[in-house]
Amino acid sequence: MPSDSPARIALAQVDTCVGDVDGNARLVLEWARRAAEAGADLVVFPEMTITGYPIEDLALRASFRRGAEAALLRTAEALAAEGLGELAVLVGSVGEIAPRPTGEPTQPDDDRADTRHRPTNQAVLLRHGRVETRYDKHHLPNYGVFDEYRIFAPGDDLCVVDVAGARVGVVICEDIWQDGGPVSRMDAADVDLLVVLNGSPYEEGKGHVRTELAARRAAEVDAPVAYVNLVGGQDDLVFDGGSFVVGRDGELLASAPQFVEHLLVWELGGRGPFVPPLEPDEEVYRAIVLGLQGYVRKNGFRSVLLGVSGGIDSALTAAVAADAIGGENVVGVSMPSAYSSEHSKDDAADLAKRIGADYRVQPIGPMVDAFRGELEMEGVTEENLQARVRGVLLMAISNREGHLVIAPGNKSELATGYATIYDAGSIGGFAPLKDVDKSRVWALARWRNDRAADAGEIPPIPESSITKPPSAELRPGQLDQDSLPPYALLDEVLDAYVEHAEGRAELLARGYDAAVVDRVLQLVDRAEWKRRQYPLGPKVTALAFGRDRRLPVTNRWREP
Repeated sequence: MPSDSPARIALAQVDTCVGDVDGNARLVLEWARRAAEAGADLVVFPEMTITGYPIEDLALRASFRRGAEAALLRTAEALAAEGLGELAVLVGSVGEIAPRPTGEPTQPDDDRADTRHRPTNQAVLLRHGRVETRYDKHHLPNYGVFDEYRIFAPGDDLCVVDVAGARVGVVICEDIWQDGGPVSRMDAADVDLLVVLNGSPYEEGKGHVRTELAARRAAEVDAPVAYVNLVGGQDDLVFDGGSFVVGRDGELLASAPQFVEHLLVWELGGRGPFVPPLEPDEEVYRAIVLGLQGYVRKNGFRSVLLGVSGGIDSALTAAVAADAIGGENVVGVSMPSAYSSEHSKDDAADLAKRIGADYRVQPIGPMVDAFRGELEMEGVTEENLQARVRGVLLMAISNREGHLVIAPGNKSELATGYATIYDAGSIGGFAPLKDVDKSRVWALARWRNDRAADAGEIPPIPESSITKPPSAELRPGQLDQDSLPPYALLDEVLDAYVEHAEGRAELLARGYDAAVVDRVLQLVDRAEWKRRQYPLGPKVTALAFGRDRRLPVTNRWREP
Protein backbone atom coordinates (compact mmCIF):
# COMPACT_ATOMS: atom_id res chain seq x y z
CA MET A 1 0.00 0.00 0.00
CA PRO A 2 1.35 3.46 -0.83
CA SER A 3 2.39 5.57 2.16
CA ASP A 4 0.24 8.58 3.11
CA SER A 5 3.37 10.76 3.38
CA PRO A 6 6.24 11.22 0.93
CA ALA A 7 9.21 8.91 1.29
CA ARG A 8 11.90 10.25 3.58
CA ILE A 9 15.45 9.58 2.42
CA ALA A 10 18.61 9.73 4.55
CA LEU A 11 22.05 10.01 2.95
CA ALA A 12 24.72 8.72 5.35
CA GLN A 13 28.14 10.03 4.35
CA VAL A 14 30.39 7.96 6.60
CA ASP A 15 34.13 7.45 7.03
CA THR A 16 35.06 3.82 6.40
CA CYS A 17 38.40 1.99 6.51
CA VAL A 18 39.48 -0.42 3.80
CA GLY A 19 39.47 -4.00 5.05
CA ASP A 20 37.72 -3.31 8.37
CA VAL A 21 34.54 -5.14 7.40
CA ASP A 22 33.37 -5.53 11.00
CA GLY A 23 34.05 -1.90 11.91
CA ASN A 24 32.38 -0.70 8.74
CA ALA A 25 29.37 -2.92 9.45
CA ARG A 26 29.07 -1.34 12.89
CA LEU A 27 29.04 2.06 11.17
CA VAL A 28 26.11 0.94 9.03
CA LEU A 29 24.17 -0.19 12.11
CA GLU A 30 24.92 3.03 14.00
CA TRP A 31 23.95 5.38 11.17
CA ALA A 32 20.91 3.31 10.21
CA ARG A 33 19.72 3.74 13.77
CA ARG A 34 20.15 7.51 13.44
CA ALA A 35 18.27 7.49 10.15
CA ALA A 36 15.38 5.58 11.72
CA GLU A 37 15.26 8.06 14.59
CA ALA A 38 15.00 10.82 11.97
CA GLY A 39 11.99 9.07 10.44
CA ALA A 40 13.71 7.84 7.29
CA ASP A 41 12.19 5.15 5.11
CA LEU A 42 15.45 4.60 3.21
CA VAL A 43 19.05 5.22 4.27
CA VAL A 44 21.67 5.22 1.53
CA PHE A 45 25.35 4.60 2.29
CA PRO A 46 28.31 5.27 -0.02
CA GLU A 47 29.96 2.96 -2.52
CA MET A 48 31.58 -0.14 -0.97
CA THR A 49 30.78 0.86 2.60
CA ILE A 50 31.23 -2.63 4.03
CA THR A 51 34.69 -3.09 2.50
CA GLY A 52 35.95 0.47 2.45
CA TYR A 53 37.05 2.04 -0.83
CA PRO A 54 39.11 1.57 -2.94
CA ILE A 55 39.91 -2.05 -2.13
CA GLU A 56 42.26 -2.51 -5.08
CA ASP A 57 43.50 -6.13 -5.38
CA LEU A 58 41.81 -7.20 -2.15
CA ALA A 59 38.83 -7.71 -4.46
CA LEU A 60 40.66 -10.62 -6.07
CA ARG A 61 40.94 -12.57 -2.80
CA ALA A 62 38.07 -15.00 -2.32
CA SER A 63 38.73 -14.94 1.43
CA PHE A 64 38.17 -11.18 1.50
CA ARG A 65 34.96 -11.44 -0.50
CA ARG A 66 33.69 -14.12 1.88
CA GLY A 67 34.51 -11.95 4.89
CA ALA A 68 32.69 -8.97 3.42
CA GLU A 69 29.63 -11.07 2.57
CA ALA A 70 29.51 -12.51 6.08
CA ALA A 71 29.69 -9.02 7.57
CA LEU A 72 26.90 -7.90 5.23
CA LEU A 73 24.60 -10.75 6.26
CA ARG A 74 25.32 -10.16 9.95
CA THR A 75 24.39 -6.51 9.42
CA ALA A 76 21.03 -7.46 7.90
CA GLU A 77 20.29 -9.70 10.89
CA ALA A 78 21.44 -7.08 13.40
CA LEU A 79 19.19 -4.44 11.83
CA ALA A 80 16.16 -6.67 12.27
CA ALA A 81 17.21 -7.64 15.80
CA GLU A 82 17.31 -3.96 16.76
CA GLY A 83 13.82 -3.34 15.39
CA LEU A 84 15.07 -1.68 12.20
CA GLY A 85 13.82 -4.36 9.83
CA GLU A 86 11.29 -2.04 8.16
CA LEU A 87 14.01 0.49 7.29
CA ALA A 88 15.39 0.03 3.77
CA VAL A 89 19.19 0.12 4.01
CA LEU A 90 21.11 0.52 0.77
CA VAL A 91 24.79 -0.19 1.26
CA GLY A 92 27.83 -0.77 -0.94
CA SER A 93 30.00 -3.89 -0.77
CA VAL A 94 31.97 -6.29 -2.93
CA GLY A 95 29.87 -8.86 -4.76
CA GLU A 96 30.64 -11.91 -6.83
CA ILE A 97 29.32 -13.36 -10.06
CA ALA A 98 29.80 -16.83 -11.46
CA PRO A 99 32.19 -17.54 -14.35
CA ARG A 100 30.97 -17.18 -17.89
CA PRO A 101 32.34 -19.14 -20.83
CA THR A 102 35.26 -17.54 -22.60
CA GLY A 103 34.11 -15.70 -25.68
CA GLU A 104 30.73 -14.69 -24.24
CA PRO A 105 31.44 -11.20 -22.91
CA THR A 106 28.89 -9.25 -20.89
CA GLN A 107 29.79 -6.07 -22.74
CA PRO A 108 31.07 -5.80 -26.33
CA ASP A 109 34.45 -4.41 -25.20
CA ASP A 110 34.85 -6.80 -22.27
CA ASP A 111 36.90 -9.73 -23.56
CA ARG A 112 38.46 -10.87 -20.32
CA ALA A 113 38.44 -14.64 -19.94
CA ASP A 114 36.78 -16.08 -16.86
CA THR A 115 37.75 -19.30 -15.13
CA ARG A 116 36.56 -18.44 -11.61
CA HIS A 117 34.10 -16.27 -9.74
CA ARG A 118 34.73 -12.60 -10.36
CA PRO A 119 34.28 -9.69 -7.95
CA THR A 120 31.79 -6.89 -8.58
CA ASN A 121 31.27 -3.44 -7.14
CA GLN A 122 27.84 -3.94 -5.64
CA ALA A 123 24.95 -2.08 -4.03
CA VAL A 124 22.81 -4.20 -1.71
CA LEU A 125 19.38 -3.47 -0.27
CA LEU A 126 18.91 -4.85 3.25
CA ARG A 127 15.38 -5.07 4.65
CA HIS A 128 13.46 -7.39 6.98
CA GLY A 129 16.68 -9.02 8.15
CA ARG A 130 17.84 -10.22 4.74
CA VAL A 131 19.36 -9.22 1.44
CA GLU A 132 16.46 -8.12 -0.71
CA THR A 133 18.18 -6.85 -3.87
CA ARG A 134 21.66 -6.68 -5.38
CA TYR A 135 22.93 -4.40 -8.13
CA ASP A 136 26.34 -4.58 -9.79
CA LYS A 137 28.00 -1.41 -11.07
CA HIS A 138 27.94 -1.23 -14.87
CA HIS A 139 30.64 1.30 -15.78
CA LEU A 140 34.08 0.52 -14.34
CA PRO A 141 36.44 3.51 -14.44
CA ASN A 142 39.93 2.92 -15.74
CA TYR A 143 41.53 6.39 -15.67
CA GLY A 144 43.30 8.62 -13.17
CA VAL A 145 43.32 6.93 -9.77
CA PHE A 146 40.86 4.22 -10.81
CA ASP A 147 41.68 0.62 -11.80
CA GLU A 148 38.22 -0.90 -11.49
CA TYR A 149 38.15 -2.42 -14.96
CA ARG A 150 41.15 -4.54 -13.95
CA ILE A 151 39.59 -6.01 -10.81
CA PHE A 152 35.79 -5.97 -11.21
CA ALA A 153 33.33 -7.55 -13.60
CA PRO A 154 30.57 -5.24 -14.89
CA GLY A 155 26.89 -5.70 -14.20
CA ASP A 156 24.11 -5.27 -16.75
CA ASP A 157 20.85 -5.39 -14.77
CA LEU A 158 18.56 -2.49 -13.92
CA CYS A 159 17.74 -1.90 -10.26
CA VAL A 160 14.52 -0.25 -9.09
CA VAL A 161 13.25 -0.76 -5.54
CA ASP A 162 10.02 0.25 -3.79
CA VAL A 163 10.35 2.49 -0.75
CA ALA A 164 7.23 3.83 0.96
CA GLY A 165 5.33 3.72 -2.33
CA ALA A 166 8.08 5.44 -4.31
CA ARG A 167 10.00 3.81 -7.15
CA VAL A 168 13.71 4.36 -6.46
CA GLY A 169 16.33 3.68 -9.12
CA VAL A 170 19.80 2.65 -7.93
CA VAL A 171 23.17 3.22 -9.63
CA ILE A 172 26.80 3.46 -8.49
CA CYS A 173 29.16 6.39 -9.08
CA GLU A 174 30.63 5.98 -12.59
CA ASP A 175 27.22 4.83 -13.84
CA ILE A 176 26.15 8.49 -13.96
CA TRP A 177 29.44 9.77 -15.37
CA GLN A 178 29.12 7.75 -18.56
CA ASP A 179 26.35 8.27 -21.07
CA GLY A 180 24.10 5.30 -21.65
CA GLY A 181 24.00 2.29 -19.38
CA PRO A 182 21.51 2.01 -16.51
CA VAL A 183 20.67 5.71 -16.31
CA SER A 184 19.46 5.77 -19.92
CA ARG A 185 16.97 3.02 -19.02
CA MET A 186 15.60 4.65 -15.88
CA ASP A 187 13.17 6.94 -17.68
CA ALA A 188 11.36 3.94 -19.12
CA ALA A 189 11.30 2.45 -15.61
CA ASP A 190 9.29 5.50 -14.45
CA VAL A 191 11.33 6.14 -11.30
CA ASP A 192 10.38 8.75 -8.69
CA LEU A 193 13.96 9.13 -7.50
CA LEU A 194 17.44 8.09 -8.62
CA VAL A 195 19.96 7.39 -5.83
CA VAL A 196 23.69 7.21 -6.51
CA LEU A 197 26.19 5.53 -4.19
CA ASN A 198 29.59 7.19 -4.57
CA GLY A 199 33.23 6.90 -3.61
CA SER A 200 34.27 10.06 -5.43
CA PRO A 201 37.73 11.33 -4.40
CA TYR A 202 38.26 14.99 -3.72
CA GLU A 203 39.99 17.34 -6.09
CA GLU A 204 39.67 21.09 -6.10
CA GLY A 205 36.75 22.33 -8.18
CA LYS A 206 35.07 18.95 -8.46
CA GLY A 207 32.01 19.85 -6.34
CA HIS A 208 30.21 21.89 -8.96
CA VAL A 209 31.08 19.29 -11.61
CA ARG A 210 29.23 16.65 -9.59
CA THR A 211 26.12 18.79 -9.08
CA GLU A 212 26.01 19.81 -12.74
CA LEU A 213 26.31 16.18 -13.81
CA ALA A 214 23.58 15.10 -11.41
CA ALA A 215 21.35 17.88 -12.76
CA ARG A 216 21.77 16.52 -16.29
CA ARG A 217 20.90 13.02 -15.14
CA ALA A 218 17.86 14.33 -13.24
CA ALA A 219 16.57 15.87 -16.46
CA GLU A 220 17.29 12.63 -18.29
CA VAL A 221 15.25 10.46 -15.90
CA ASP A 222 12.73 13.22 -15.06
CA ALA A 223 13.22 12.64 -11.33
CA PRO A 224 15.32 14.01 -8.48
CA VAL A 225 18.82 12.60 -7.96
CA ALA A 226 20.16 11.88 -4.47
CA TYR A 227 23.96 11.66 -4.41
CA VAL A 228 25.70 10.24 -1.32
CA ASN A 229 29.48 10.35 -1.12
CA LEU A 230 32.13 8.77 1.07
CA VAL A 231 34.13 10.93 3.49
CA GLY A 232 37.59 10.45 5.00
CA GLY A 233 41.21 9.82 4.12
CA GLN A 234 42.36 6.54 2.55
CA ASP A 235 46.06 6.38 1.66
CA ASP A 236 46.60 9.11 -0.96
CA LEU A 237 42.91 9.79 -1.56
CA VAL A 238 40.58 12.10 0.35
CA PHE A 239 36.82 11.70 0.10
CA ASP A 240 35.06 14.94 0.89
CA GLY A 241 31.44 13.92 1.39
CA GLY A 242 29.41 16.87 0.20
CA SER A 243 26.34 14.70 -0.44
CA PHE A 244 23.39 16.45 -2.08
CA VAL A 245 19.99 16.21 -3.76
CA VAL A 246 19.02 17.93 -7.01
CA GLY A 247 15.48 18.25 -8.32
CA ARG A 248 14.26 17.12 -11.72
CA ASP A 249 14.76 20.71 -12.90
CA GLY A 250 18.39 20.69 -11.71
CA GLU A 251 17.79 22.88 -8.66
CA LEU A 252 19.88 22.03 -5.59
CA LEU A 253 17.35 20.89 -2.97
CA ALA A 254 19.61 19.81 -0.10
CA SER A 255 23.32 19.48 0.66
CA ALA A 256 25.64 18.16 3.36
CA PRO A 257 28.90 19.65 4.65
CA GLN A 258 32.28 18.55 3.33
CA PHE A 259 34.98 16.63 5.19
CA VAL A 260 32.82 15.42 8.09
CA GLU A 261 30.51 12.48 8.66
CA HIS A 262 26.90 13.60 8.30
CA LEU A 263 23.33 12.36 7.89
CA LEU A 264 21.41 14.38 5.30
CA VAL A 265 17.66 13.81 5.60
CA TRP A 266 15.37 14.87 2.76
CA GLU A 267 11.72 14.25 1.98
CA LEU A 268 10.75 13.36 -1.56
CA GLY A 269 9.11 16.38 -3.19
CA GLY A 270 10.43 18.85 -0.64
CA ARG A 271 13.56 20.71 0.37
CA GLY A 272 16.18 19.86 2.92
CA PRO A 273 19.04 21.61 4.71
CA PHE A 274 21.60 23.46 2.61
CA VAL A 275 25.28 23.99 3.39
CA PRO A 276 27.10 26.60 1.25
CA PRO A 277 30.31 25.44 -0.44
CA LEU A 278 33.67 26.25 1.11
CA GLU A 279 35.95 28.84 -0.45
CA PRO A 280 38.91 27.30 -2.32
CA ASP A 281 41.74 27.73 0.19
CA GLU A 282 39.67 26.43 3.09
CA GLU A 283 38.52 23.48 1.00
CA VAL A 284 42.09 22.45 0.08
CA TYR A 285 43.34 23.00 3.63
CA ARG A 286 40.60 20.85 5.13
CA ALA A 287 41.22 18.13 2.55
CA ILE A 288 44.89 17.98 3.59
CA VAL A 289 43.97 17.89 7.28
CA LEU A 290 41.48 15.07 6.74
CA GLY A 291 43.95 13.13 4.60
CA LEU A 292 46.62 13.23 7.31
CA GLN A 293 44.10 12.53 10.08
CA GLY A 294 42.80 9.45 8.27
CA TYR A 295 46.27 8.10 7.60
CA VAL A 296 47.38 8.54 11.21
CA ARG A 297 44.22 7.10 12.76
CA LYS A 298 43.65 4.21 10.38
CA ASN A 299 47.25 3.05 10.59
CA GLY A 300 47.29 3.02 14.38
CA PHE A 301 49.55 6.00 15.07
CA ARG A 302 48.97 8.50 17.87
CA SER A 303 51.55 11.16 17.05
CA VAL A 304 53.62 12.60 14.21
CA LEU A 305 57.21 13.79 13.99
CA LEU A 306 58.78 16.28 11.59
CA GLY A 307 61.78 18.50 11.24
CA VAL A 308 60.94 22.16 11.81
CA SER A 309 63.35 24.55 10.11
CA GLY A 310 61.56 27.85 10.54
CA GLY A 311 60.59 27.77 6.86
CA ILE A 312 57.12 27.95 5.37
CA ASP A 313 56.79 24.30 4.33
CA SER A 314 57.51 22.78 7.73
CA ALA A 315 55.46 25.51 9.42
CA LEU A 316 52.36 24.79 7.33
CA THR A 317 52.84 21.03 7.69
CA ALA A 318 53.06 21.37 11.47
CA ALA A 319 49.93 23.53 11.56
CA VAL A 320 48.07 20.95 9.45
CA ALA A 321 49.22 18.19 11.81
CA ALA A 322 48.08 20.14 14.85
CA ASP A 323 44.64 20.63 13.30
CA ALA A 324 44.48 16.95 12.33
CA ILE A 325 45.49 15.26 15.60
CA GLY A 326 46.10 18.01 18.16
CA GLY A 327 49.26 20.04 18.73
CA GLU A 328 50.15 17.99 21.79
CA ASN A 329 50.59 14.99 19.48
CA VAL A 330 53.04 16.77 17.18
CA VAL A 331 56.78 16.47 17.78
CA GLY A 332 58.89 19.13 16.05
CA VAL A 333 62.66 18.76 15.94
CA SER A 334 64.94 21.66 15.08
CA MET A 335 68.22 20.34 13.68
CA PRO A 336 70.42 23.39 13.17
CA SER A 337 73.69 23.25 11.26
CA ALA A 338 76.51 25.74 11.02
CA TYR A 339 74.54 27.50 8.27
CA SER A 340 71.20 27.77 10.10
CA SER A 341 70.24 31.39 10.72
CA GLU A 342 69.20 32.62 14.14
CA HIS A 343 65.85 33.81 12.79
CA SER A 344 65.12 30.35 11.42
CA LYS A 345 65.82 28.75 14.79
CA ASP A 346 63.69 31.39 16.51
CA ASP A 347 60.84 30.85 14.03
CA ALA A 348 60.90 27.09 14.61
CA ALA A 349 60.65 27.57 18.37
CA ASP A 350 57.89 30.15 17.94
CA LEU A 351 55.89 27.81 15.69
CA ALA A 352 56.07 24.98 18.21
CA LYS A 353 54.89 27.28 20.99
CA ARG A 354 51.96 28.55 18.93
CA ILE A 355 50.60 25.06 18.14
CA GLY A 356 51.52 23.48 21.49
CA ALA A 357 53.94 20.96 20.01
CA ASP A 358 56.63 18.94 21.74
CA TYR A 359 59.69 20.93 20.63
CA ARG A 360 63.25 19.63 20.64
CA VAL A 361 66.62 20.91 19.43
CA GLN A 362 69.22 18.50 18.10
CA PRO A 363 72.25 20.16 16.45
CA ILE A 364 73.70 18.13 13.59
CA GLY A 365 77.24 19.60 13.63
CA PRO A 366 78.98 16.80 15.56
CA MET A 367 77.41 14.11 13.37
CA VAL A 368 78.34 15.92 10.16
CA ASP A 369 81.88 16.36 11.47
CA ALA A 370 82.09 12.62 12.14
CA PHE A 371 81.28 11.92 8.50
CA ARG A 372 83.75 14.53 7.31
CA GLY A 373 86.43 12.87 9.39
CA GLU A 374 85.91 9.61 7.54
CA LEU A 375 85.11 10.84 4.02
CA GLU A 376 86.38 13.90 2.20
CA MET A 377 83.51 15.92 0.75
CA GLU A 378 82.59 19.39 -0.43
CA GLY A 379 79.96 21.26 -2.43
CA VAL A 380 76.70 19.44 -3.12
CA THR A 381 78.00 16.30 -1.42
CA GLU A 382 78.47 18.20 1.83
CA GLU A 383 75.10 19.94 1.49
CA ASN A 384 73.28 16.66 0.92
CA LEU A 385 75.07 15.04 3.86
CA GLN A 386 73.66 17.66 6.22
CA ALA A 387 70.15 17.08 4.85
CA ARG A 388 70.44 13.31 5.12
CA VAL A 389 71.78 13.41 8.67
CA ARG A 390 68.54 15.17 9.58
CA GLY A 391 66.56 12.38 7.95
CA VAL A 392 68.50 9.75 9.88
CA LEU A 393 67.82 11.60 13.14
CA LEU A 394 64.09 11.75 12.51
CA MET A 395 63.87 8.05 11.69
CA ALA A 396 65.89 7.21 14.80
CA ILE A 397 63.51 9.17 17.02
CA SER A 398 60.58 7.55 15.23
CA ASN A 399 61.98 4.07 15.88
CA ARG A 400 62.64 4.89 19.51
CA GLU A 401 59.30 6.55 20.31
CA GLY A 402 56.82 5.30 17.71
CA HIS A 403 55.89 8.54 15.96
CA LEU A 404 54.90 8.69 12.29
CA VAL A 405 57.46 10.80 10.44
CA ILE A 406 55.80 13.23 8.03
CA ALA A 407 57.58 14.96 5.16
CA PRO A 408 57.00 18.72 4.59
CA GLY A 409 58.01 18.82 0.91
CA ASN A 410 55.69 20.50 -1.60
CA LYS A 411 54.66 19.70 -5.18
CA SER A 412 56.92 22.30 -6.80
CA GLU A 413 60.01 20.83 -5.12
CA LEU A 414 58.90 17.30 -5.91
CA ALA A 415 58.24 18.18 -9.54
CA THR A 416 61.67 19.68 -10.08
CA GLY A 417 63.61 17.30 -7.86
CA TYR A 418 64.63 20.24 -5.67
CA ALA A 419 64.98 18.05 -2.62
CA THR A 420 67.63 15.75 -1.24
CA ILE A 421 66.40 12.20 -1.36
CA TYR A 422 66.22 10.63 2.15
CA ASP A 423 66.46 14.02 3.87
CA ALA A 424 64.13 15.51 6.48
CA GLY A 425 61.97 17.02 3.74
CA SER A 426 61.30 13.79 1.90
CA ILE A 427 61.62 10.97 4.40
CA GLY A 428 58.79 9.36 6.31
CA GLY A 429 55.41 7.76 5.87
CA PHE A 430 53.17 10.60 4.71
CA ALA A 431 53.61 13.97 2.97
CA PRO A 432 50.66 16.32 3.59
CA LEU A 433 51.80 18.96 1.04
CA LYS A 434 52.77 16.51 -1.71
CA ASP A 435 50.07 17.81 -4.08
CA VAL A 436 50.31 21.50 -3.09
CA ASP A 437 52.57 23.77 -5.13
CA LYS A 438 54.76 26.37 -3.44
CA SER A 439 52.56 29.32 -4.38
CA ARG A 440 49.58 27.58 -2.80
CA VAL A 441 51.61 26.78 0.33
CA TRP A 442 51.90 30.50 1.00
CA ALA A 443 48.20 31.04 0.25
CA LEU A 444 47.14 28.26 2.63
CA ALA A 445 49.41 29.59 5.36
CA ARG A 446 47.88 33.03 5.08
CA TRP A 447 44.36 31.57 5.03
CA ARG A 448 45.04 29.56 8.19
CA ASN A 449 46.49 32.56 10.01
CA ASP A 450 43.61 34.80 8.90
CA ARG A 451 41.10 32.23 10.11
CA ALA A 452 42.77 32.13 13.51
CA ALA A 453 42.83 35.92 13.74
CA ASP A 454 39.15 36.15 12.80
CA ALA A 455 38.36 33.69 15.61
CA GLY A 456 40.40 35.66 18.14
CA GLU A 457 43.08 32.95 18.29
CA ILE A 458 46.86 33.10 17.95
CA PRO A 459 47.82 32.47 14.30
CA PRO A 460 49.73 29.17 14.20
CA ILE A 461 52.39 30.22 11.67
CA PRO A 462 54.98 32.91 12.48
CA GLU A 463 54.67 35.81 10.06
CA SER A 464 58.39 35.75 9.28
CA SER A 465 58.11 32.12 8.12
CA ILE A 466 55.68 33.37 5.48
CA THR A 467 57.52 36.51 4.39
CA LYS A 468 61.20 35.51 4.35
CA PRO A 469 62.76 34.14 1.13
CA PRO A 470 62.81 30.32 1.18
CA SER A 471 66.17 28.63 1.68
CA ALA A 472 67.47 25.14 2.43
CA GLU A 473 70.27 26.82 4.47
CA LEU A 474 72.86 24.23 3.50
CA ARG A 475 75.53 26.79 2.50
CA PRO A 476 76.14 30.48 3.26
CA GLY A 477 73.54 32.83 1.74
CA GLN A 478 71.69 30.05 -0.08
CA LEU A 479 68.23 30.84 -1.53
CA ASP A 480 65.85 28.61 -3.50
CA GLN A 481 65.76 31.15 -6.32
CA ASP A 482 69.48 30.63 -6.91
CA SER A 483 68.56 27.30 -8.52
CA LEU A 484 64.92 27.75 -9.57
CA PRO A 485 62.85 30.36 -11.41
CA PRO A 486 60.63 32.53 -9.17
CA TYR A 487 57.98 30.25 -7.70
CA ALA A 488 55.04 32.12 -9.25
CA LEU A 489 56.52 31.56 -12.72
CA LEU A 490 57.74 28.05 -11.93
CA ASP A 491 54.31 26.94 -10.75
CA GLU A 492 52.65 28.25 -13.92
CA VAL A 493 55.02 26.26 -16.12
CA LEU A 494 54.71 23.17 -13.93
CA ASP A 495 50.93 23.34 -14.03
CA ALA A 496 50.96 23.46 -17.82
CA TYR A 497 53.57 20.71 -18.24
CA VAL A 498 52.59 18.31 -15.47
CA GLU A 499 48.85 18.72 -15.00
CA HIS A 500 47.85 19.69 -18.54
CA ALA A 501 50.48 17.67 -20.44
CA GLU A 502 51.55 20.63 -22.59
CA GLY A 503 54.87 20.09 -24.38
CA ARG A 504 57.72 22.49 -25.06
CA ALA A 505 56.14 23.82 -28.26
CA GLU A 506 52.88 24.65 -26.51
CA LEU A 507 54.70 26.38 -23.64
CA LEU A 508 56.76 28.51 -26.01
CA ALA A 509 53.62 29.38 -27.98
CA ARG A 510 52.12 30.70 -24.76
CA GLY A 511 55.01 33.13 -24.42
CA TYR A 512 57.20 31.52 -21.77
CA ASP A 513 60.92 32.18 -22.06
CA ALA A 514 62.74 29.33 -23.78
CA ALA A 515 65.50 29.21 -21.17
CA VAL A 516 62.96 28.89 -18.36
CA VAL A 517 60.96 26.24 -20.19
CA ASP A 518 64.03 24.17 -21.02
CA ARG A 519 65.33 24.38 -17.46
CA VAL A 520 62.01 23.41 -15.87
CA LEU A 521 61.34 20.54 -18.27
CA GLN A 522 64.84 19.19 -17.74
CA LEU A 523 64.40 19.27 -13.96
CA VAL A 524 61.01 17.55 -14.10
CA ASP A 525 62.09 14.83 -16.52
CA ARG A 526 65.20 13.97 -14.52
CA ALA A 527 63.41 13.70 -11.15
CA GLU A 528 61.01 10.85 -11.79
CA TRP A 529 63.17 8.46 -9.74
CA LYS A 530 62.88 10.74 -6.72
CA ARG A 531 59.12 11.05 -7.03
CA ARG A 532 58.76 7.27 -7.24
CA GLN A 533 60.36 6.98 -3.78
CA TYR A 534 58.44 9.81 -2.14
CA PRO A 535 55.90 9.09 0.63
CA LEU A 536 52.17 9.03 0.05
CA GLY A 537 50.35 12.34 0.24
CA PRO A 538 46.74 13.49 -0.20
CA LYS A 539 45.55 14.19 -3.73
CA VAL A 540 43.93 17.64 -3.98
CA THR A 541 44.45 18.58 -7.64
CA ALA A 542 43.23 17.01 -10.86
CA LEU A 543 46.61 15.34 -11.36
CA ALA A 544 48.77 14.36 -8.41
CA PHE A 545 52.13 12.60 -8.45
CA GLY A 546 51.41 8.94 -7.85
CA ARG A 547 48.72 6.78 -9.38
CA ASP A 548 47.40 9.76 -11.39
CA ARG A 549 50.65 10.16 -13.35
CA ARG A 550 52.53 7.03 -14.34
CA LEU A 551 55.75 7.59 -16.24
CA PRO A 552 58.78 5.32 -16.63
CA VAL A 553 61.81 6.12 -14.51
CA THR A 554 64.15 4.91 -17.26
CA ASN A 555 63.08 7.21 -20.07
CA ARG A 556 65.13 8.95 -22.78
CA TRP A 557 62.29 10.98 -24.26
CA ARG A 558 62.90 14.72 -24.09
CA GLU A 559 60.58 17.43 -25.38
CA PRO A 560 61.77 18.65 -28.82
